[in-house]
Formats: sequence, C-alpha cells, structure tokens
Amino acid sequence: MEYWTRGHIIGHGATAAVSVATSQISGEIFAVKSAELSQSEPLQREHKILSTLNNPHIICYKGCNISVENNKPIFNLMMEFAPKGTIADRILRIQLDETSIGYYTCGILKGLEYLHSKGIVHCDIKGSNVLLTELNEVKITDFGCAKFADEAAIGGTPMYMSPEAARGEEQSFPADIWALGCTVIEMSTGKSPWPNAAATLRRIAFSGESPEIPDFISGEAKDFLSKCLRVDPKQRWTAKELLRHPFLDEFRFEHLEKIEDNTCSPTSILDHGIWSLVEEEVLSETPCEVNYEDLSDSPMERIKELATNSSGRANWEWRESWIIVRDSEKCQY
Repeated sequence: MEYWTRGHIIGHGATAAVSVATSQISGEIFAVKSAELSQSEPLQREHKILSTLNNPHIICYKGCNISVENNKPIFNLMMEFAPKGTIADRILRIQLDETSIGYYTCGILKGLEYLHSKGIVHCDIKGSNVLLTELNEVKITDFGCAKFADEAAIGGTPMYMSPEAARGEEQSFPADIWALGCTVIEMSTGKSPWPNAAATLRRIAFSGESPEIPDFISGEAKDFLSKCLRVDPKQRWTAKELLRHPFLDEFRFEHLEKIEDNTCSPTSILDHGIWSLVEEEVLSETPCEVNYEDLSDSPMERIKELATNSSGRANWEWRESWIIVRDSEKCQY
C-alpha cells in the first residue's frame, strides 16, 4: 500500500480521521485512519493490536506508513473498507427487526470470542464501532481503546461502560459483554441504552441498575440480554456461552440476503421508538389523569397495535371506524 491516493473523510475521532483511499497500483479501495505523528500514540497502539488479528469478524489490517501532508508527518493505518458503514448508521436509516439484530449480534459475539481467546478486551463495543461490508458481513473496528486483559487502563464510551469499569475498578472480558447488551438495546430501539446522559456514569457505577430491556422484543431476546447485563461481572455469560443461547439459534446460519429484506423504514409512524416517545408525551404533558380505557380503540392505539403485533406481522384487517385519509385513485403523480 505504498502508493495510494486519499479520498473523502468518512469518520472522525478525537485525534484521528478515517478516509477512503485508493491504491494507485491495483485500484483497490480501502480505509485509512490518520493522525499527525506527534499525536499518533493511540493510533500506533491500535496498529500494534490490529496487526496481530486475523478473523472474519474483525476489520482486516492492510498495513501502515508515514506520509508527509501539508509539511506535517502523518501516521496512517490502512484497513479493509466496509461500504455499508456502521450499525449505528444503519439504524438511523431503518428500524432493524429481530432477525437482523440476532444476525448482527451473532457476528459481534464471534468477533468478541476471538478477541477474548487472544487475551484482548475491546473496551468500546457499540453500534458505531461495528461495520457492515458489501455482503453484510459484521466487522468489529476501532481498537483505539483495546488492551490486554491484564492491563489496568480503563477507557471507552461512558453510556456503554459496565458498572465495574465506570467505578474505575477493572475492565476485562465481562465489560465487553455488558457493552454488547447495550448495543443490542441500541439496535432494538434506535436509541441510547440509557435514557438520560446527565449523571449517567455515576448511575451506571453505583445504582446497581442495568439498562431497561425493551418490552416489545421476544422472550428469548430478553433472556439473552439478562445474561449480558448482570451487574456482577462474574455472573455475566461469556461470549462462548452466549453463542449457544437460543436467541441466536435461528440466526447463526441466516442467509445474508434475507437480512436485507427484514427491515422497515424509520420514517414510518409504526416505529417502536416513536410510540415510547408518544406515551412519554401523554404522561408528561397532560396534567390530568390518563384513562387508558378511553384510549383502547383510539387511532393511536390501533396504529400501535399494527406496529407491535406479537406475530411480527401487521394485521391490516378493515375496521368500520378506520378513516380514509387519502384515496389512491384520486392521487395525482
């Protein structure tokens, strides 16, 4: 990768930026993470770890070099390019269904099992650090906080930190499992695993609470999360144990093409996240007592029923009380 051309920036970190790059010899497209050499110690540490890894669920290392740009020496870390972006990008565009969530979770776990077998803790598992390739393969990326399990350092994103890490005690393999549970909640709801960023780190560290598990997911998914989000790190399941959990049985060998079809638009009013916000508005903005019996056959409840139907498929059976809001025969295109 000695001769290459830098393209547009696709991501930013605290001291580094990620760009698309093209080999001038082969035409191969890859990603390059770059930082000024004087500020590149974290990136060089990431290089030291990533260059030792070889697993289908870890972003592929392609090399490193030092270039001079604008009269400044730049340290460059070359990696596989994943054109579909991150899981966090994906949930901004579409609402993931449980098939997709299970498939992505399985891929992350396989990557974590490999890392943990090498004695490495990722320390920053979250939706924005999991990439999707053109074939929808799941790839863990961003090893800027990664370390060996016996190292004392603690880092990562506060909202995904385990209680023991938030207290500054330790950050080992169980911390990655806690972060995985937070990421599954992120994939399910499209939102942060904790509802309020203010004072959350203290709450995570000392309250003895775990993030709220969504009501609308399956029983198996809830049980899976309960194994990830145990406050005591010694009671959390390992990556190897979680890969045998029934939640992942039907997703482990799912065809990649099928995952693409099992999603819906986030702009739809049927999204689960929207209904949680609607209910919060009803309770917080209405000073009088809410009679839920009066809402049981309201248009809002009927639409919500379509969104949360337990079978996973909407029941569009006609009811006399439905109101026509647009007649397709009269629409002009």
